[in-house]
Amino acid sequence: MTDVFLYDAVRTPRGKARPDGGLAGLTPQELVRQQAAALAARCGEAAANPDALILGCVTQTGAQGGHIALVAKLHAGLPDTTAAHSLNNYCASGLSAIGQAVAKIASGEIEVALAGGVESMSAVPFLSDRAGFYINDELPPRARFVPPVLGADRLARAEGITRADLDAVALASQRKAATAEGDAAFQKSRITTGALAGEECIRPQTSAESLAAMPAAFGDLQAQYAGALEGESFAPLHSMAHAPPICDGAGLALVGAAGLVPPPRARIVAFAESGGDPVASLTAGFAAMDKVLARAGLTLDDMDRIEFMEAFAVTIAQFLRDRDADPARVNVSGGHLAKGHPMGASGAILASTLLDALDACAGRYGLVVLTGAMGVGAAMVVERVES
Repeated sequence: MTDVFLYDAVRTPRGKARPDGGLAGLTPQELVRQQAAALAARCGEAAANPDALILGCVTQTGAQGGHIALVAKLHAGLPDTTAAHSLNNYCASGLSAIGQAVAKIASGEIEVALAGGVESMSAVPFLSDRAGFYINDELPPRARFVPPVLGADRLARAEGITRADLDAVALASQRKAATAEGDAAFQKSRITTGALAGEECIRPQTSAESLAAMPAAFGDLQAQYAGALEGESFAPLHSMAHAPPICDGAGLALVGAAGLVPPPRARIVAFAESGGDPVASLTAGFAAMDKVLARAGLTLDDMDRIEFMEAFAVTIAQFLRDRDADPARVNVSGGHLAKGHPMGASGAILASTLLDALDACAGRYGLVVLTGAMGVGAAMVVERVES
């Protein structure tokens, strides 16, 4: 298979999804345009004239409707010959977009692509596409939609994850994120977008005491989705602090075959996606991770840095408890619990975060893992290229 490389990857800071949020005044296509312009400034001709723009976005309606990749392509002034693809793979969308670019380049179909994702949750709220699937009571129970936060509470019960476990990972995420804001090495690929230069959702004053005092927030959903749960009930555990803040953001990677200019930042060793049990909901990321490591012929111990999506506190708590990974190598600059989750953009944002973390430690191998509701997962292993 042809080697495929990440020549560069950039991201916005994450802005609060509210009218006065730092990115709320920018359209989704403008978020993408500014990242495409940054890549063109950093990488030149290859980024300015890609064969394709592949863009993940979850809620493709309203400001994100009408084929958002095509809208962004036109707004960014990319060549008419650039193909545009919009995709929705829930919270893994941004990484799935990069994976599609990898496959197209490896097959020889194209040579270079911009790939990533965008989500403006201030303009287009979660579930505002009003899909019939979300409320279809005629489906078999295990095929009915269950909100991811309800899946998180159910998974915590099934896996024996305690409230103390959730508090511990939430506190660690906040502390690492707050510290990373003062370290330029972790922001190498973060692009000031509009007037927003830093992460807006971090809560530096978070303490163990404040976390312990927060009530569980999502118990009422069990009654609303009783049919899908088939009468199952469980104590709600996740508070607002154990769920990633909703936010706006975008991320974009320049993906290409060998021989482009400038030199690449990383070689893509392997990419994998996996479905999973929709009842277990947030576990498909684990399956994708196992698959990609097997394809790469590597283990977690080989990974110098890991970006494991903190979909909710339960997922990162389960990963650190059950898998043989050094916690000091995981989410070293904080994760989604602190910085937020702009759904379709998250995979691309974490890819650029991984490149920064590898550069900061001069590491060799890195892993990024995304997990989403209803059995969605994607993962990628990269090898840093020495500059």
